[in-house]
Order: sequence, then structure tokens, then C-alpha cells
Amino acid sequence: MAPILYMQNFSGPVRSVLLTAAALGIKLQHKIIDLSKQEHLTDSFLKLNPQHTIPTLDDNGTVIWDSHAINAYLVEKYGKDDQLYPKDLAKRALVDQRLHFDSGLIFSWLRNIARGMKYKGRKTLTEDQIEGLENGYGHLDTFLKGNPWVTGNTITIADFSLIANVTSLDVLYPVDPTRFSNVKAWMTRASSLPYYDVNVEGLDSFKRMFKALMS
Repeated sequence: MAPILYMQNFSGPVRSVLLTAAALGIKLQHKIIDLSKQEHLTDSFLKLNPQHTIPTLDDNGTVIWDSHAINAYLVEKYGKDDQLYPKDLAKRALVDQRLHFDSGLIFSWLRNIARGMKYKGRKTLTEDQIEGLENGYGHLDTFLKGNPWVTGNTITIADFSLIANVTSLDVLYPVDPTRFSNVKAWMTRASSLPYYDVNVEGLDSFKRMFKALMS
């Protein structure tokens, strides 16, 4: 049985898993969790994931949540090689650092801003949020200086996590192509991947949702 991914495709972390699975050629069963109906708080879902977050993966009884953990697991179990998540300790440490950068800074700001707009009626970013995002874009631009991907010459799961969340943030606070040219070039490069379409549908949903909230 194919692994089950509990998801909503407007979620950046979910889309990073879809990118990883597509890159690996893995077929996932998609189980949509309607957050507006609080399906993530049902007894059955809480038994799977007491943190009640998406994405959550159920691989024939092995249950994992947090997109970064899911993506690493998928590569380790289903990857034909370790290119997306290297076994070499130094290379893996660099990928891990970029993943922590995503979870600790990029996604943290995305979640903070999105929740404020969705649940508190905010239509614009605060000065602190703008400062935080520009800081994040600046660091990412530095990582990409002279490199096609965030850890060097080879795409990894760190790119999938970051591209899904940065393309969402780009809706809320567009990446300035003059100040962050490396980030913009990386976004364009990612959009040319043969499996990038799995990010597009969910990103379009995210755009529709938040453009309406910001208007």
C-alpha cells in the first residue's frame, strides 16, 4: 500500500513533501484534512499525530510528522541514491543546517504572518515581520552566492523545503529581484524542474486565499 499523506496543498510544508516524493518517483495517497472543519482535531487524527499538524505521513503504520522529518525518511527509505539527503556527514550537516534555517526562520515567519492575516484580520506586515523576512532573504541570498542550490551544486531536500515556503512568502512580501538576485534566480531555476508542477497547484490556492485576505 502506498504511504498516506495527510495534507492540504496550500501548505508550504506539505508541498515540500510533494516535491520530494515527485523527485523520488514515489506515489503517495493524498488524504485531505479540512482544517476549517477541524478535521485535524478528530480523535482518529489525534491518535496518529497528537500535535495535529499537517503534513503527516502514515507509511503502513510508521507515522511521521514535520515535513523535514518526512522528507529525510522518504529519501532514506525510497531513494535510489543519497543525492537528495547525503550520507556523508559533512554534506548532511550542511543540508540539516539549511533545514533548520527553514524551520527556525523562514517557515516561522510564514506561519506567524499567515496566522495573523487568517485569524486576526491583519492585512499588512509589521515592521518586525518585514525586518525578519529581509534578514531571511538576505541569508538565503548569501547561501546561493555562486551556487545553483542552497547547499551547492546539487539539489537536496533543503531546496524543496525552502522553495515551497519562500514561494509562499513571496506572495505576502515579494522577493526584491535587485536586492536578492540569487534568490530570484534560484526560484526561477526551481520552477524549471520537471516535477515542479506539484508546487504550483497548492501555491495557486495559497495565492487566492491570501490575496483575498490582504485586499
